[in-house]
Amino acid sequence: MARNANSNVFLEEWLKAVSGSSVSSSLVKQSSAPSARSIVQAWSEIRESLQSQKFDTRYLQALRALVSSESTIHVADPQAKLLIAILALKDVSSFPYESCTLVVRLLYVWIRKAFRPSQTLVGSAVQAIRGVVDDGRGNLQPALVAQSVLVAGAFAGVPSLSGELKVLSLELLCRLLEEECCSMVGSRDELVPVVLAGIGYGLSSSSDVHYVRVLDSLFGIWLKDDGPRGSVTHGLMILHLVEWVVSGYMRSNYVDKMSLFANEVLETSKANYTVFAVLMAAAGVLRASAAGSIGGAQNLEVLSKLRNSAEKCLEAVAQLLVANGTVTLPTIHRDDLLLKCFAIALARCGTVSPSAPLLLCLASALLTQVFPLSQIYESFCKSFGKDPIGPRLIWAREHLSGVLFKESGAITGAFCNQYAKANEENKYTVENMIWGFCQNLYLQHRQIALLLRGVEDTLLGDIEKIAVSSFLMVVVFALAVTKQWLNPTVSEERKMETSVKILVSFSCVEYFRHIRLPEYMETIREVISCVQENDATCVSFVESIPAYASLTNPKDLFTQSIEYEWSRDDVQTSRILFYLRVIPTCIGRLSASAFRRVVASTMFLYIGHPNRKVSRASHTLFVAFLSSAKEPEEDERNQLKEDLVFYYMERSLEVYPEITPFEGLASGVAALTRHLPAGSPSIFYSVHTLVEKASTFNTEGKKSDPGNQILDLLLRLVSLVDIQVLPYLMKSLAQLIIMLPKERQNMVLGELYGQVAESDDVIRKPSLVSWLQSLNYLCSNNRSQDAASGLTIDTSNQLAARL
Repeated sequence: MARNANSNVFLEEWLKAVSGSSVSSSLVKQSSAPSARSIVQAWSEIRESLQSQKFDTRYLQALRALVSSESTIHVADPQAKLLIAILALKDVSSFPYESCTLVVRLLYVWIRKAFRPSQTLVGSAVQAIRGVVDDGRGNLQPALVAQSVLVAGAFAGVPSLSGELKVLSLELLCRLLEEECCSMVGSRDELVPVVLAGIGYGLSSSSDVHYVRVLDSLFGIWLKDDGPRGSVTHGLMILHLVEWVVSGYMRSNYVDKMSLFANEVLETSKANYTVFAVLMAAAGVLRASAAGSIGGAQNLEVLSKLRNSAEKCLEAVAQLLVANGTVTLPTIHRDDLLLKCFAIALARCGTVSPSAPLLLCLASALLTQVFPLSQIYESFCKSFGKDPIGPRLIWAREHLSGVLFKESGAITGAFCNQYAKANEENKYTVENMIWGFCQNLYLQHRQIALLLRGVEDTLLGDIEKIAVSSFLMVVVFALAVTKQWLNPTVSEERKMETSVKILVSFSCVEYFRHIRLPEYMETIREVISCVQENDATCVSFVESIPAYASLTNPKDLFTQSIEYEWSRDDVQTSRILFYLRVIPTCIGRLSASAFRRVVASTMFLYIGHPNRKVSRASHTLFVAFLSSAKEPEEDERNQLKEDLVFYYMERSLEVYPEITPFEGLASGVAALTRHLPAGSPSIFYSVHTLVEKASTFNTEGKKSDPGNQILDLLLRLVSLVDIQVLPYLMKSLAQLIIMLPKERQNMVLGELYGQVAESDDVIRKPSLVSWLQSLNYLCSNNRSQDAASGLTIDTSNQLAARL
């Protein structure tokens, strides 16, 4: 960053860029490609105005044209002399409004682009600006004061100037800062980077005169009643300004200045220095020291001491926040600005030595400032139905566009780095803060989504953008947690506790998982492998699933104020979907009683969910349970499987085909035929209900039609059901086939013939061959009699006799 600033002619423009400021401080709109002729004409207009002493609209337009091209023009010494002559006029205060400001700005362009400016001209310029300030006292414009601060600092920072001129420039700079600046600039945000750049130039001067006075202005201006109000953007400007200044000290080997800066700012607590500015300055020192280098053993020692002082300063501020209770949750923070600045300072300053206060402050900043979802929800709930939505929409939109939110990834990285080096107690503390955040996010966003969806979709969308970003933070942190605790050296109890908490937290934020993250998949694999190793851990996770009553009939205030429908609660559905997908991975560890008590009712509820992805996951869970085994309770488990099949078939078929996906139903039926005992009443019941359901459909349509799909499933069961159920299936299937139209009969018989021909099952094949011959005879006989009489003959008695 500092190197980029050195390549940028104007320090104030770089400060705006690196701080994310959207406020324009340009005096006039910038022109990208001015013509040479227009530049020459503008200088000619100014020269004529000075000669004629007539400063009219043409003169003002010429100044504006030049300033609008400041990034491309070069102001030579003769032109600077012309500008100084204008400022030196006695009646300069009577000139057109803003003309003096534009002239001072052009002098700034001159001094920043001049290779070796004339010493005489610089001295004259300082005197001229001093004269303008004296003449206009009480009537000075804020922009003129800011530009005067900027050019005075720029004069002091020119390496080739004499010490005397630097002192004159610094005296002018200090006078402007102490006497004029606060009252003039305090309410004008666009002028803050201009003033800070002037201070930065002054601090970079090789002269030590007035150094502490300039520092006092930099860190004290924010406490004055009429001074600027501190913000995160201003804090970032201070951070990068100090980075730029200290980088210059390192390149120039200004060891004494580094020591003086450390003593005055970092090591000495001053009542007239605002804390947030000192905090950001410390971060700037760390950033500069991490990127730059300095020669000589003594110089390296000074740099090391400077860095150590900066780290201690950061820790002292963090300790202050902890002592004030700012990092406890939940709370309305009185130190919001300090916490925000703290977060972004740690994100930008590079690696910092681990510290408990730093870790706690970063955790609190993430959960309350970077992702202020709790405040948004609470504010909305308090004003629901009373105040307009507009202010909250603006608040959410401004937060999304703010630099703090955009730096959330870097802040999370700094947080995880601090976490990795913390002691066990502090790790446990921040883990619980994050897991608690996930629980609150689920509970609060669930209510807000139900209230706002379809009513205030724009506001809901902005809130969810913040929440999605917080999901990414949770995932990255959870991965860091797994690396700390899910390894062979950690106790089983700690590993199991951590795994369950991560899974429960992931279930709470599942609604916000919109992209496939490698970190997410890696974390899930790690924690599930732990859960699969222990029965108690599996039960603990499964028992965290929301109770059935709370799913269908929640008792909170806001869901009672609307017509609640469980299937439209998308946040809750996402959470349950997470459980439906994870439980099958550890189903072998789950006891039958726990499955009956906690899982079954929820599984059957979501089998009927209109979202087929959710319904399919419920079928998959049922299949997983049917195929599972647990030796100590085999009888109990088999009995539960038998019991659940009856309701499974009823629940699945009552919403087929509108909701139940055929693939889910087919997998469930196939599983129960494979895993239930031979001759199970549940299998007989399943065949019966499938035949009944198939008979309600018209099977003359496409093969993908619901009726034909059920019929195909029944045909498939011919080779799946056990030998005790097979006769009943053959009889029921035959009754169904005989009622089919001729063309469909032929197709079904053809499929059956092919299936039997390919079968190598020597036990059931003879029965199937005999059955197929009889079925074919009955179908042919039925068709011939039908054709002869024109009537449909009841063949049920014939069928029973032959089968």
